[in-house]
Amino acid sequence: MATDAQVRGWSGASRRRVPRFEMQAQLDVTVLRSGIPDTVPGRSVNVCERGMAAMLAGELVPGETVGIEVKLPRVPSALRMRAMVRHQDKLCCGLEFLGLSAEQRAAIRDWAKGSRAETEIGESAMLALAPVAETQDADSVASRETAGSATPPRKPKKKRRWRRAGLALVLLAMAAAGFWWKWNRGWADLESGLKTSEAASADKPQAQVPAEVMEKLLMHRVEPVYPADARQANLQGIIALDIVVGRDGSVVSMQALNGPEVLAQAAMDALRWWKFEPYRVNGEPAVVETTVAVEFKR
Repeated sequence: MATDAQVRGWSGASRRRVPRFEMQAQLDVTVLRSGIPDTVPGRSVNVCERGMAAMLAGELVPGETVGIEVKLPRVPSALRMRAMVRHQDKLCCGLEFLGLSAEQRAAIRDWAKGSRAETEIGESAMLALAPVAETQDADSVASRETAGSATPPRKPKKKRRWRRAGLALVLLAMAAAGFWWKWNRGWADLESGLKTSEAASADKPQAQVPAEVMEKLLMHRVEPVYPADARQANLQGIIALDIVVGRDGSVVSMQALNGPEVLAQAAMDALRWWKFEPYRVNGEPAVVETTVAVEFKR
């Protein structure tokens, strides 16, 4: 199955366990509030295999589970994935990916290789300081030219000019350092929740729930996209899948039981967006396992 594919290796240099790349791309974040999907547009700042930082047109609440649709530059199709809000500061948001498939991880890596994306925003901060260095060079040239003239420059003005340039350099360096620290703190918060997320995803189902029971708890359903190549090949039928539903009602894992791989993958891509009311055991939300069926017909 597609979900069992191995992630291709990455040899890029990074001081973190997972490389982080600068990326400016439009995205849509969908969050369920009172059972109603609400879409918030935004723009990504940087991305890695485990999450992304983004500037959004609205505020999210840390701990919320959202859906993300983002179009990577030079990648033919948009990526759709689930994520948890780990950090929110005004319009700056840190998002941790949930249940990212091997193909989606590979798409991020292939995009980074193909576009030669920068892995650290510190390089941009150094570029921001370039105008100050140019100003200092211009001042040095001007002082040398003035030294060769008949009237020497007055030293107090030269000192004030160098003092102003030095102050501007210090202020820009402080601003760059503050920006760097702020984003590092957001990503540190995001990465600190990975162990908690991995432990949560490893929870074993507490009950096997019949399909007809879970169908009554379905709150939000996304129909699968019929792949064009499968339609041309006249592939059709019903794909059965075993899924695990988390305590919050989201689909945390799935496995196709039959059918062609192209149809199974399309079904799983749609199921990532399904949302159920939490199934309760002894009055408490529980992790449960059930079976669903998705039909493809021309």
